[in-house]
Amino acid sequence: MVIEVALTTDLAVILLSATVIGYIAKQTGQPTVVAYILTGVIIGPAALGIVEVTELTETLSELGLAFLLFLLGIKMRLDEVSHVLAPIIKISIPQMIAVAIAGIGISILLGFTLLEAVLIGLAVMYSSTAVVIKMLTDKDEATSPHGKIDVGVLLIQDIVVVILLAVLAAGRPDEVTEVVTTLGVVLILVALITITAIGASRHVLPVVFRHIADNKDVFFLITLSWAFLFVYVSHEINRFFAPFGIEVYLSIEMGAFLAGLAIAQLPYSMELRDRVNPLTDLFMMVFFVTVALRLEISDLVFYWQEALIASVVLMIVKFIVFFVLINWQQFTLETTFLGSINMIQISEFGIIVGVAAHQGGFIDIEILGFLTLLALITMSVSVYFIEFNRQLFDRVDSFLSRWETEDGFQADKTEYRNHAVVIGYDAVTRKALPVVDEEYDQVVVVDRTIEHIETLNEKGYDTIYGDISNATIRKDAAISQAAFLLSSSAQPDVNKVLLEGVNDEATVFVEAEWIEDARDLYDSGAHSVIVSPQFAASRLAEYLSVYLKDRESFERAVEVDKNLLRRDKMFPETCEYVRGDLDE
Repeated sequence: MVIEVALTTDLAVILLSATVIGYIAKQTGQPTVVAYILTGVIIGPAALGIVEVTELTETLSELGLAFLLFLLGIKMRLDEVSHVLAPIIKISIPQMIAVAIAGIGISILLGFTLLEAVLIGLAVMYSSTAVVIKMLTDKDEATSPHGKIDVGVLLIQDIVVVILLAVLAAGRPDEVTEVVTTLGVVLILVALITITAIGASRHVLPVVFRHIADNKDVFFLITLSWAFLFVYVSHEINRFFAPFGIEVYLSIEMGAFLAGLAIAQLPYSMELRDRVNPLTDLFMMVFFVTVALRLEISDLVFYWQEALIASVVLMIVKFIVFFVLINWQQFTLETTFLGSINMIQISEFGIIVGVAAHQGGFIDIEILGFLTLLALITMSVSVYFIEFNRQLFDRVDSFLSRWETEDGFQADKTEYRNHAVVIGYDAVTRKALPVVDEEYDQVVVVDRTIEHIETLNEKGYDTIYGDISNATIRKDAAISQAAFLLSSSAQPDVNKVLLEGVNDEATVFVEAEWIEDARDLYDSGAHSVIVSPQFAASRLAEYLSVYLKDRESFERAVEVDKNLLRRDKMFPETCEYVRGDLDE
């Protein structure tokens, strides 16, 4: 009973401490992963010594890693990455090889043994999924060209790290040939389980989920059961092969990843991802806290000088490697720079690889401390590079322009003048486009969703795929020469940049979510600001008021709105069609 109370107390201390330090990290713009590791350092043996690694924290941390890879699998829809797979592979595979070689070389120069250097090289070749995805999402750049490149590369890196973890989990081999044998066995097992998982996602899971999709609780439990089934099979796989005299091993993380991959192909994967996220966050918090709990302060700072040197060198190396490879694929200079600067940090998976290598007997605890410190430094620094990446690009644009590709994506651009630019393809612009098209000889639509671009091309519109916050995209759309601009972006900063870029004679319509933003945009020169959420909220309040007080007037107003919705034209001929009983 005393032990159970102690375990509960330890978990409570971890949760409370991580919450407080996580809040501080959020206020200072730091990644939560950094906060979790610092939590373990502060409450663990390295500082206060309040909490130690226990059976409970070990179990939760193992589940955390499994759930993280399960979540990664759920995010990997094959149909969403197939169209960008070729350039992404051409960037990611050479990048990992180049950074791994650089990591090995730097480690040897810093005095590490060859085996330690190789494992350090294998740990530092990944960029942080947690940091990059979070920053791209916060800046609304996940679907921008550089965002898609970074996300695609991270997916390939995640697959590689899952395979590496499976190899390391087999333990330290006596000979080099055993490594090759282990890798071959792992790849064969992964192929078999992947085929099984994909087959189940096409023929078994759709039938099961179709019958239980309406019951969210059972839906969630079945999902977790599916994940644990693959975790169990991976953990006990040697038992299935033992009767044949074959000894094999597969990590539970690999099983969890493949379980998620199967579910990702279902139409319900988005909802499942949202349901699993909070649970994953909890377990992952315990995992990274537990990693730090294993470290004495002497372990963490044993190689602090080497960690500082390696951090600076590796961030520079990563930027150069990414820049060269993305530029090789003939993306624009701005996309190349932004995609490269976002990926300079060492990943949380570097720590995970270090943990697996330490548990497998490959490295000492001091090397794990070195990798942890390396990740802490680079992740903490990189968030500021990502936050101010566009300002950095503006400063180095003229210097980097000598490496800009002249072909590929830059070729065959249409010259626009006195034209209309429409930004985004949504409910607002979809109705407005035919009206704009009747008025202007040239209309170009900028959007960053491939399906929208294809739809617009079928309708005969000129399109530019990309993010309008990208200076190159604004240049391609020639907004400085436009006579009319309609932006469906509700981001004030983006719309202000557009207002600064258009000429004084241009007519500009933009969107905003808040009245304060609308006032600022009017002050910046907008001719009309569409505040859809505010208008909708106001209109709803009016409808409710009339419904409760005058049912007959309400029914007449609704009938007028229905007639408007049935009309093909965007704007009625007279104001009588626009006004209803509520407007009087």
